[in-house]
Amino acid sequence: MKKIFLVLFISLFTGYNVLAQINNNRTITTALPFLLIVPDARASSMGDIGVSTSADIFSQHHNPAKYAFLESQYSLGVNYTPWMRELVNDMFLGGVTIANRINDQSAWSARLQYFSFGSIQYTDYAGNEQGIDKPNNLLLDGTYAMKLSDLYSMGVTLRYIRSDVGTKAIESDINVVNSFAVDVSGYFQSEEDYYGGISGRWRGGYNISNIGPKIKSSDGGKESFIPTNLKIGGGFDFIMDDYNIISTNIEFNKLLVPTPPVRDPQTGEVLEGKEDNVGWVKGMFQSFGDAPDGFSEELKEFTWGVGVEYLYDKSFALRAGYFNENEFKGARKYFTLGAGFKFKSTSIDLSYLFNSTDVKNPLENTLRFSLSFNFGDLYDNY
Repeated sequence: MKKIFLVLFISLFTGYNVLAQINNNRTITTALPFLLIVPDARASSMGDIGVSTSADIFSQHHNPAKYAFLESQYSLGVNYTPWMRELVNDMFLGGVTIANRINDQSAWSARLQYFSFGSIQYTDYAGNEQGIDKPNNLLLDGTYAMKLSDLYSMGVTLRYIRSDVGTKAIESDINVVNSFAVDVSGYFQSEEDYYGGISGRWRGGYNISNIGPKIKSSDGGKESFIPTNLKIGGGFDFIMDDYNIISTNIEFNKLLVPTPPVRDPQTGEVLEGKEDNVGWVKGMFQSFGDAPDGFSEELKEFTWGVGVEYLYDKSFALRAGYFNENEFKGARKYFTLGAGFKFKSTSIDLSYLFNSTDVKNPLENTLRFSLSFNFGDLYDNY
């Protein structure tokens, strides 16, 4: 059973429309879905949201423009997420991120993320060992973020992606994939003000991530879209006093990838929707109006999440959230909980996921954590 699941999982990561075939619906699948996995425990404990939360070292995944509002001059973050822990014990997502706020107006950051499929032992029909493979995916990216005003910043990210999920121990036609992508992001953070007797601050953000060309994992294979994604959200900080802050946030995501059309099973002719075998630039714009069932289906392609964070004295945090995806577009639904602790310049965050649907989640019953180090607290955004 483990071998079957691993084959299915690797097929998904190489761009085959596995979920669409299994569910017999118009679930949008892409190559390299590891690019969408939330790496840090803070965001994953708030329903996997982070585009409009306060800046931290892990903003690279959610909204790199936030780095221009980073409190510390230097930050270092380490993240680790076990994957499919109930099935295997050596699959994980891990990475390291560094950031430097150059001055009051600008910052840069860099990140390395590594997704390991673990070790796969191959045997023949007689049980003889045929070799071991360790498929993996990797990304390396860098960001420059700059404030365009005291309240608004933008960021540009360049990303290198490498996918090596072929099987070298046995014959395979899956090639190593090397590609690139770009993110464009923006972030707004208001000044603290009074609203009906309550002191607070508004936040907002967006990020168009993984803008890049289609990839092909085998010589005779079909080109697949990478997960270009639109993320937009907002939030409000209730600043109770000098020690207590409650932050509320909401976020929406949509893949900027064409929706699979309804085709004639005999001829392959498109009966409903639009042809999805298009270029990646056209596919981004087409994704807003190509669903076979029209606008109602386009709305179903948005996922949403809500999250809340209680922060005490910038040293202790409690978090909770909820993530929702339409049942015809993947049906992921789950609650999240987490906590954070800060000791001088070191912070540790933990999160846990509670599935609320029959669709299995690879992070069920899994404790995730991330660690960050902040030096030179020269800026105060609270």
